[in-house]
Amino acid sequence: MPSYDFALILSRPLYEDELDPLFDRTHGAVTVSIISEPQHAERPGNASCSWQGGTLAAAIMEVVAHVETSAPGLHVLRVEADPLLTIRDIAERVGRSVDSVRLSITGARGPGGFPASEMSTAGHRLWRWSKVAAWYGLEDPQLVEARPTAQAINGWLALRDVVPDVAPAPEEITSALSAVIPHVA
Repeated sequence: MPSYDFALILSRPLYEDELDPLFDRTHGAVTVSIISEPQHAERPGNASCSWQGGTLAAAIMEVVAHVETSAPGLHVLRVEADPLLTIRDIAERVGRSVDSVRLSITGARGPGGFPASEMSTAGHRLWRWSKVAAWYGLEDPQLVEARPTAQAINGWLALRDVVPDVAPAPEEITSALSAVIPHVA
């Protein structure tokens, strides 16, 4: 079974006392933002993981259920299935050294025009995998599955928030997506 990397945008960060139930359900495979003070619950939270599943949709829906069950009142708002990566992550995925990737970023190696970083956190820049893979000329079958799957699940998450009585069950979404989106076998 393939392993999929994705992130979930949450309605709020998790409280420290919600971590044990999530850890028990996911065996520590999901990393989340946490807070200790209620006044910080106003901002969105996030969860990221690498999760095995028959399809990306199945993996996402399973983690959505684990996160929401572990933290009552918390809702997943959106999914990102095109991960942001550090230089070290990029090096691992493309089979090059960190120095080789760093030289590519600065333009000292390769054709130039390395994709711009998407964001910087704690002094580390992060790059969108789809852009980096395209620059290296790599075909990642998971990216083919990621775009339409994330779009469909984000639509379902929005519908579930606005009119929950109309939103189909997660299994229906997973089944429908499996029928029409090529997935990594």
